[in-house]
Amino acid sequence: MLQENVLMAEHREIERKFKILRLPGNLAQYASHRIVQAYLSIKPVIRIRKQDDDYILTYKGSGMLSREEYNLPLTKEAFDHLLPKCDGNVISKTRYLIPLASGSPEQEAAPALAAELDIFDAPFDGLMIVEVEFPDKDAAAAFRAPEWFGEEVTYDRRYHNATLAMTVRGEAESSVDIL
Repeated sequence: MLQENVLMAEHREIERKFKILRLPGNLAQYASHRIVQAYLSIKPVIRIRKQDDDYILTYKGSGMLSREEYNLPLTKEAFDHLLPKCDGNVISKTRYLIPLASGSPEQEAAPALAAELDIFDAPFDGLMIVEVEFPDKDAAAAFRAPEWFGEEVTYDRRYHNATLAMTVRGEAESSVDIL
């Protein structure tokens, strides 16, 4: 019964993605996670993830800026069983959680936002993407990126992790603009 309730409650992920111009100073001061993830399917997205000592199964609907998302806990044993069944590259990265200061009086009342800076390991060495999740589409539209953010790639599928997972290893460097 609990699983039915979890699956029936819709959760929308609303996020914008950016390349970065430069790393913020002293990354070691921020909380971080080691992430390993792989994909059982990309249409729809069904992902397994190990984040530090937590294991998660995720379903994501279609969409670029906004899409439905459901997360369910996995055991280590289930993760280890599913991992060899996944297609494509296993993605590993370090994610830094960087608090963002509100940049305008309108944003003062908004919930605190965090930049999730992902620094990828091979085969995507050098790729760095920052994502910001929002409570609603209005907050996403009103967001002003900090100066260290670069070009927005929210609508460029090449920068979605599911696409990266399906990129042929020898073509990884040419499939996305690494720097």
